[in-house]
Amino acid sequence: MKEAPFDIKRYGPRALLLEWPRKVDPDILMDILSFRDYLAGTRLKEGSWEFVPVYHTLTLIDPTGQADMAAVRRALPAWYASRPRDTPVATQRWELPVCYQAPFGIDLEETAKTLGMDPQQLISLHSGRDYLVYGIGFLPGFLYLGGIPQELELPRRAQPRPRVPRGAVGLAGKQTGVYPQESPGGWHILGNCPVPIFNAEKDPPCLVAPGDRICFRSVSRAEYDLHKIEGEV
Repeated sequence: MKEAPFDIKRYGPRALLLEWPRKVDPDILMDILSFRDYLAGTRLKEGSWEFVPVYHTLTLIDPTGQADMAAVRRALPAWYASRPRDTPVATQRWELPVCYQAPFGIDLEETAKTLGMDPQQLISLHSGRDYLVYGIGFLPGFLYLGGIPQELELPRRAQPRPRVPRGAVGLAGKQTGVYPQESPGGWHILGNCPVPIFNAEKDPPCLVAPGDRICFRSVSRAEYDLHKIEGEV
């Protein structure tokens, strides 16, 4: 039997952490999502188990505390080896409007200067391309998006803000993302998205899922306001 590509660790009394190689890699993420779908559909029925895929890891959580975690841990490599490999992962592509104009692009000019380009170049590089959703957290609905151009890579802000507005679209390291609610944050804020990403009253509460793709579309303030009104209906 081929060895599984992940290590397995206990993650408290009710969870197991599966770790693939520590890389930001779309093939690894798709492998994780494929295995998650197989487990949820056949071995660990969804509803009684929770699955949390993020970057190179998959966390399996038994909310009931009734599962034999040792037995599940022993079975996982064989389950991985026996699963079908030709079943595609169901994903979606989302186009999200972003207004990069004042007052939303709080760090746009400073970030452009740091990167050695003008603001319009930064907007052109950041928008109009697909980003892969590698995970959701640290806030409910916060999207970690990979695939930014190398020209836009830069460290987090040296001094985090105590308040970043809801819908802020930020840039940090090799990632971009959308703040689903007001919170502290240290990312460079380039604009704002008026489309609500997370709503606790909906099922599922998050509009987007890991494995989906996001494309940001630059819009005017007038179009932003229209989307804002539509999103509040």
